[in-house]
Amino acid sequence: MTLVWRPGFQFDADASTYIEAVEAADTQALETGVRYAINDFVIGCKNDGIWNAIKASCILAGARTLSGALVPLAGTAPTNYNFVAGDYNRETGLVGDGSTKYLNSNRNNNADPQDNAHISAYGTQWGPTTTTVKAVIGRQVNGFNERALAVATNLNSGNLSSRVQSQDSWASHGKPRATGFIGASRSNSSNIEVRNNKITVLANQSSFTPSVFSLFVFASSNGVSPNNAGNPAAYDNSRLSFYSIGESLDLAALDTRVSNLITAIGAAIP
Repeated sequence: MTLVWRPGFQFDADASTYIEAVEAADTQALETGVRYAINDFVIGCKNDGIWNAIKASCILAGARTLSGALVPLAGTAPTNYNFVAGDYNRETGLVGDGSTKYLNSNRNNNADPQDNAHISAYGTQWGPTTTTVKAVIGRQVNGFNERALAVATNLNSGNLSSRVQSQDSWASHGKPRATGFIGASRSNSSNIEVRNNKITVLANQSSFTPSVFSLFVFASSNGVSPNNAGNPAAYDNSRLSFYSIGESLDLAALDTRVSNLITAIGAAIP
């Protein structure tokens, strides 16, 4: 589909490619404001020096259909397990059910280096407090999450808990009950950064050689299988409008860009 241009304004090539793929999946054009929001996000990430670190990502908002929302912003398209059109809202994102629905990101955990990795998500609604671990994004082996954003009342009193390429203790940082961006990033072997509620903290956590299996979204991939995916566990019932997986990056910069993106999309949709 043909993009609409503002006088004196040119869309970023990567943003254009993504927008056109979403519109093809939707079989309908996006609103001009949604297009601008996506373009501003991509250009902003490039200006911040974080774009190339995003290796697998979906904007789970803005698109007119679920198919459009699952077009990858970066990397390979996720595999959808059991999500249907009614689970998707253009402004607030995709909601899990805590029992059967998840995405296989098709990004293997060891595709990102042991000491150079991140995960992030933007939640417009977090699942209720639970005594069972719920993984917003996760990969676990031998009973340990290697890279995960998770929450449960038996994990650090319900705080956001995270691991990045590690089987060390969970890093904990504040209860994720306020909507918005959460993320964790590793740039060395001894600690990780965890961001929640607009604050980034440093947590001691030793790195561990990552396994080959994929990370899941709305669940954690657990165990092994012939397709290198694993079996889903720790299903989450939050509503997400963005996720990213990749190499280490500036979490505060990504938080700003994603938050502005989701706000701008909401404002552009009638």
